[in-house]
Amino acid sequence: MELRDFIVTPIVIMLVYVVAYFVRPYCTDAINRVYFIPALTVKMIGAIALGIIYQFYYTGGDTFSYHTHGSRVIWDAFMDSPTEGVRIYFSQGTYGPGLWEIADKIWFWRDPRSFFVIQIATIFDLITFSTYSATAVLFSVLAFVGGWMLYLVFYKSHSHAHFALAFCCLFVPSVLFWGSGILKDTITLAFAGICTFCFYKLLVERKRTLGYFFLLVLSFYMVYSIKKYILICLIMSFVVWVASRFFFQIRSYMLRIVLVPIVIIASLVITYFSIKKVTEDDARYSIENLAQTSKITAYDIRYGWGARTGDGSGYNLGELDGSWLSMFKLAPGAINVSLFRPYLWEVENPLMALSALESLITLLATILVLIQVRSYLFYYVRSEVIFCLVFALIFAFGVGVSSYNFGTLSRYKIPLLPFYWSALAIIYSSCQKDKREASTFRELE
Repeated sequence: MELRDFIVTPIVIMLVYVVAYFVRPYCTDAINRVYFIPALTVKMIGAIALGIIYQFYYTGGDTFSYHTHGSRVIWDAFMDSPTEGVRIYFSQGTYGPGLWEIADKIWFWRDPRSFFVIQIATIFDLITFSTYSATAVLFSVLAFVGGWMLYLVFYKSHSHAHFALAFCCLFVPSVLFWGSGILKDTITLAFAGICTFCFYKLLVERKRTLGYFFLLVLSFYMVYSIKKYILICLIMSFVVWVASRFFFQIRSYMLRIVLVPIVIIASLVITYFSIKKVTEDDARYSIENLAQTSKITAYDIRYGWGARTGDGSGYNLGELDGSWLSMFKLAPGAINVSLFRPYLWEVENPLMALSALESLITLLATILVLIQVRSYLFYYVRSEVIFCLVFALIFAFGVGVSSYNFGTLSRYKIPLLPFYWSALAIIYSSCQKDKREASTFRELE
């Protein structure tokens, strides 16, 4: 914390509220308006809290590598010479005349994905005079925009579940903490929400305007530039979403049965070639090498730097040999660890205890929904629920099998939580709504 944090940050927060109150009438209605300002507020609190925890509990970490040892270096160069600042900003982590000294100061200089986060932080630094807390607040505003757009997608067709969906998309504790500050996860989560909103507008509501198309392409690019595997999961779930909508629009059950294999094959083909296109410039995430990449990542986190930190939060699902078969064998355990672990008896530190409590709530909520709907589960699993579950389960499998450390997993898994919890909320609230309507009908009789 510096003096500028106590001067600039309150001013930035005040300006954010002014803008928020101005735009609120255009993106809310009489029902969901009550969630707008509180959701924005807790996002900003989460961003500042993350900085405090990293400074006084971890005494360092990625968020300071992105800012103090990243964007602030470029900001200082801008202050000395705008021309030099622009040159460093667009250097893309390459070396050149006069860049060696700068490269030593920026810890993520040679990591393109991390340097991309630094570039975004630099843009905000130019507004906040490189004030960490104020820049973190602007990151949280970006996260709020993405979360609100995701909320609107589900709210459109399930307004009766407005409270539950607001909690799932805007108030999940771990998402507020890990998805609000100066981190990769904040940007990817925000643009995953924006991407989903634009996809919904273009292909579901069929409002095909240039603005939505531009935002969709921008969102794809932002997620692609930082975490390609999130984009892969989004593409797969989008394809399934479109296919399921087409499927449910068919009235004839016999025709549905006939078209099932055709729809599945078409979806797999589209998904395959889409992923091939997305990963063509990065061999690590190609379909042929993805299993090997998962093995290397998991073992590096578990037995490399993860073991050296000595935090005692590692887990092991079984042996990975770099093949798809070994990954698929671990799929049930990977999904379970992402959604429902750590268990309470696996807790090793205070932050892990909070993660365990949230995982327990997720497990209890899942059991409650299954008990509530019983044999009618498939009746309530409609296209948007299928989309949410496909994204959440594929993502849970991917991060669960490639993390092998609860501390890392608690950050990596946050994109799946709003989708998974929203699916539960839609199923549960739709069932409750039908029961209330049936009860009312019986009373009228």
